[in-house]
Parts: sequence; C-alpha cells; structure tokens
Amino acid sequence: MYIVKANVNDAKALAHVHVDSWRETYEGIMPKEVLDKKSYEQREGLWRKILQEQQSHVYVAKTVAGKIIGFADGGKERTGSYEYEGELYAIYILKEYQRNQLGKRLLKAVAADLYKNGYQSMLVWVVANNPSKYFYEAVQGSFIDEKNIEELHVKEIAYGWKDIKILLI
Repeated sequence: MYIVKANVNDAKALAHVHVDSWRETYEGIMPKEVLDKKSYEQREGLWRKILQEQQSHVYVAKTVAGKIIGFADGGKERTGSYEYEGELYAIYILKEYQRNQLGKRLLKAVAADLYKNGYQSMLVWVVANNPSKYFYEAVQGSFIDEKNIEELHVKEIAYGWKDIKILLI
C-alpha cells in the first residue's frame, strides 16, 4: 500500500471511500437518517471541486493494484477561533484496511504538505464517540476543546499539535 497526492481523477473513488467509511464509522453513533443522506454522487461532486483547487492538500492510500482505500484532507483552520494555522479536515480508511499504519502515514503526508506550505500547527475535530479519537491521542495530539453538533446529534473533540514537525518524524 502506498500514499500519493490525490488528483481530480480520484474523485469517484474518494466519494465511495468517504461514504462507505462514514457509514462504517458512525453506525450506532449518528442517526441512520443522517448516514443514509450521504450519497456517492453528491460526494463525488464535492471531491471533484476540492481537487480542482490549487491549494488542495488531499492524499490517498492505494493498494498495490491502485484501488483507493483511504484518504486524508487538510488545509487552513476553518474557524479562526483557535491558535492553530492548519486543520486536518478528514481522515478515513475502509474498515478492512485499518490497523496497518495507514492512518499515521496519511496524517504525516498531510502534515508534511501543510508544513511545506508554511503551516506550523494543526488541529483536528473528531466525534467524541468515535474510537479513532485514541489515534489522535497516540500521536500526541493535545485536547483543545469540545462542542456539540446538534444536527448530527454528536459531540466533537478537538486535538491539536502546536508544532506539526512532531508528526513528520
């Protein structure tokens, strides 16, 4: 398995991984109707738009055969409310490929890209009931904040790295 920067030709596969991972990850955590609203077509359009932007920081994990099995996406911190320049927007890996260090490799790829583009710090928001929150603790993310997302019926926790160089080791 290998990690590469995504391009617009990856939009359809990214959409499938995104929707399938959401359904796998959040089953029993988010209401079924929220998960059922996620569609491949809608996500493909979103990914196509993101990947056409010049400042895209999206990386994909691929099998040796070239099948996309995971992704990570990052960029500028979106709220302006925190003393962190960058943000890991999403990282998802199909369940059958998890526990193979792909999460660390994808996180490192996005962090390296952000660092190369002048970012020194980064945060990530994770659903509190999502067991992946322990991944961010394991890679030395520090607790920053928490908030309720009413429309999804979940609480999110923010973890951050004041110096993203720690993720590049």
